[in-house]
Amino acid sequence: MSYTNKVLQETMEKNPHQPEFHQALSEILSTIQPFVDANPQYERAGILERLVEPERQIMFRVPWVDDSGSVRVNRGFRVQYNSAIGPFKGGLRFHPSVNLSIIKFLGFEQIFKNSLTGLPMGGGKGGSDFDPKGKSDNEIMRFCQSFITELYRHIGGDTDVPAGDIGVGGREIGYMFGQYKRLTGLHTAAVTGRGICYGGSLVRKEATGYGLIYITEECLNSRNSTLKGKTAVISGSGNVSIYAAEKAASLGAKVVAMSDSGGYVYDKNGINLDVIKQIKEVERARISEYAKRVKTAAYKSGSTLIWDVKCDVALPCATQNELDGAAAKKLIANGVKLVAEGANMPASDEAAKLFIEQGVLFLPGKAANAGGVAVSGLEMAQSGQRCFWSFEQADKMLKEIMVNIFKTIDKRAQENCAKDNFVFGANIAGFIKVAEAMLLQGAV
Repeated sequence: MSYTNKVLQETMEKNPHQPEFHQALSEILSTIQPFVDANPQYERAGILERLVEPERQIMFRVPWVDDSGSVRVNRGFRVQYNSAIGPFKGGLRFHPSVNLSIIKFLGFEQIFKNSLTGLPMGGGKGGSDFDPKGKSDNEIMRFCQSFITELYRHIGGDTDVPAGDIGVGGREIGYMFGQYKRLTGLHTAAVTGRGICYGGSLVRKEATGYGLIYITEECLNSRNSTLKGKTAVISGSGNVSIYAAEKAASLGAKVVAMSDSGGYVYDKNGINLDVIKQIKEVERARISEYAKRVKTAAYKSGSTLIWDVKCDVALPCATQNELDGAAAKKLIANGVKLVAEGANMPASDEAAKLFIEQGVLFLPGKAANAGGVAVSGLEMAQSGQRCFWSFEQADKMLKEIMVNIFKTIDKRAQENCAKDNFVFGANIAGFIKVAEAMLLQGAV
């Protein structure tokens, strides 16, 4: 049995009943197996054994009081996965589905994503099974304050820097940062995604969506194509989806469909983003409202059916495993040319393999959605320098990072006789930087 397969099997046996974590392990380790097995120095140093085991896993209870005066209890998590190239960095997710398996799945992916940005950031992830939906601002504030009252002792600008994720936006970040400052007396970049008025960075809200389009355009350009004139389908309707649609439209693409958890809207004339922003950002309503306000639009229930819509470019931006093998076959049959992941592993393993086998350009999330964490890194840099960059400065740096990510993964793929296999290129590129740092630092 190869070194890589041995570590994969042992890790899965040591971590039973964690299917999401197993998925991330299998996808990454199976991809890098030929490279790792050809370089025995990694086995001698136990690199994979150390890589798959988090440096620290923190689980804690989060008691809080709801508006009726009742005490509620949720579970909190922070997995500090790997700090070889910098402080742990990764978002906090508040959603009922959150468990240790999902946090480890996301944290393991984060190691490679952060490595690809070229910034000095290690990998981590955290969150809670708390659901912000339907809660008042005061309830969310009390929960966030209780959550950070435990977590604050484990985070800091040079230790671990959480950010937002699903269920954690500017409101939640503000409450957590305020409590961190109260407890420590420090005004540092212990959390990113902060408001502009107290240390945040411009372009943070747009970062993941804009970054997704920057890397998509660079990929198409490298193959003598462009987004101009292309039809695009984007799942989801949160920040990532909205700003991916905005940037895609500015480059000449026509976005014809977007979704939420209930279903999707199709507009043959192209989605009107002003209407979407009003519905989702202001009213926080369902996307079905769009079809009531735009005469050329139709709404269909069932969010995953969005992949039945014919398109040149598909951008899954909602959640993990939203695009399965059947959906991939439908997209391929309809002539899709490029698929780029705006969410974390939204395409199943089967779907990703189908795209690669059929010659569809497929950009994995660890590369394609790295824009968010890249601008978080830029926020940390601005905080450290006590300076503030303009929108144009931050956006220019974001674009440079995303273009360089594509060039890196493309180069690594071609060097290893895997042209156009960007999953391979991303995993190898991310792994090499982290592994070399671990080798240089010794058995720690």
